Amino acid sequence: MPTWVRVLVATVVTVVFALPLYAMVVVAFTPRDLLLDDGAGLWSSEWTTANFTGLFDAYPIWRWFGNALLVAGLTTVLSVVVNLLAGYALAKLRFAGRTAAFVVVLATLMIPTQAVMIPQFQVVSALGLVGFFWAVILPSASTALGIFLARQFFLAIPDELVDAAKVDGCTTFGAFRRVVLPLSRPLLAVMTLLAFMTQWNDFLWPLIALRDPDLYTLPVALRFLQGAYDADYGGIMAMALLSSIPLLVMFVLLQRWFVAGLSRSGLK
Repeated sequence: MPTWVRVLVATVVTVVFALPLYAMVVVAFTPRDLLLDDGAGLWSSEWTTANFTGLFDAYPIWRWFGNALLVAGLTTVLSVVVNLLAGYALAKLRFAGRTAAFVVVLATLMIPTQAVMIPQFQVVSALGLVGFFWAVILPSASTALGIFLARQFFLAIPDELVDAAKVDGCTTFGAFRRVVLPLSRPLLAVMTLLAFMTQWNDFLWPLIALRDPDLYTLPVALRFLQGAYDADYGGIMAMALLSSIPLLVMFVLLQRWFVAGLSRSGLK
């Protein structure tokens, strides 16, 4: 394929995917009166930061932002650790029922999240976690997709490396920590980004599990800007823009390993 065709296709795809972000920026910096009178356009005749200052004056944005960072950060750490260990066990350890366990893990991918919310709520309620951050963090401490990615990545690492480490005196965990883990930077990037993005954007479960508005995360807090008969679209877009900044920063920092991790984990 000629280079100019590739550049043209890449440019078109970039414009298509960047257009929603551009529209969000335009609406976020457009005065509310102008939005009500003329609606949103591809360019605003007047620019303002009133939508942002109004949010910070009316709502505890920094508290919600901090809550979202805390919940997403702890969930990401737990998810990466648990999924890595589970994927390593399914890929490199020999035990009875290994294949059956992996099939069960994959089968959970076909179950809608909404279908398990009632039993999940019953579990966290019985543990006395409703109304605390742990009610949101612990149910996401392991994911079927994360285990699948980890297993597929570890299968590509030769068993001879692990066996050589054990011959040199390493335990099973020591071989994982000293040999396998240093080779898994692309996998870590993929799992970290996916786990953080999923938890950061989660709306329904934090809305159910966190009863105190002071504990809400940014996606849940967006509903305060949606009224029964109207909506502050400028404020909604401003909060959405603020909410997207951590995801953009993480992707820029991890993009070097993100594509490599996906290509080596069976999602080509």
